[in-house]
Amino acid sequence: MDFLPKTIEQYAAAFSSPEGEVLERLNRDTHAKILKPRMLSGHLQGRLLAFISRMVRPQRILEIGTYTGYSAICLAEGLQDGGRLHTIDHNEELEDFVSGYIREAGFEEEIIQHIGEAIDLIPDLNLTFDLVFVDADKENYITYFDMVLPQMRKGGFLLADNALWSGKVLNKPEEMDDETRGIVAFNEYVRDHPGVRNLLLPFRDGMMILEKI
Repeated sequence: MDFLPKTIEQYAAAFSSPEGEVLERLNRDTHAKILKPRMLSGHLQGRLLAFISRMVRPQRILEIGTYTGYSAICLAEGLQDGGRLHTIDHNEELEDFVSGYIREAGFEEEIIQHIGEAIDLIPDLNLTFDLVFVDADKENYITYFDMVLPQMRKGGFLLADNALWSGKVLNKPEEMDDETRGIVAFNEYVRDHPGVRNLLLPFRDGMMILEKI
């Protein structure tokens, strides 16, 4: 995941807007108490998500993969008044941890948590989304894309995290695990899809940015 020297990343963070007190504590608590803390969006990616959300000014956001809620809180910063963010995760053990930080961040009304499998829950939402963030099981990225694209407005954006997968997308096919194959297949699929224009941004672990056309 570390494509740049750590000192460069630290410099970039020092000259970026700060996380804020609640996100800083959430960052620290995730690393101290939760398994696989590298899954956290973190300072720089969180600020990028917040910037994109503020530029889009979404009324409805869908997030697939809540983890500890850091990215949801960042994305919620750009919501229009009365807007809502729906976030889905299958790990019910983190529900109370996440809801506590959502409440502390002041987004208790705006962020709606859904516990279960995204493939089962997305069709029941029956909403049109302006912005979608996908950061879940890599094998299903194409499935998620195909499910949510019809529910996105024209001109809406989809962000897919881990699109470079720690550089493993460059491995030989026989050296790839299922997650890497899922990411590679997704990258190829959206590059050739007539319904979107895309940019693979080599930022952190790679972020695929898609616009519905």
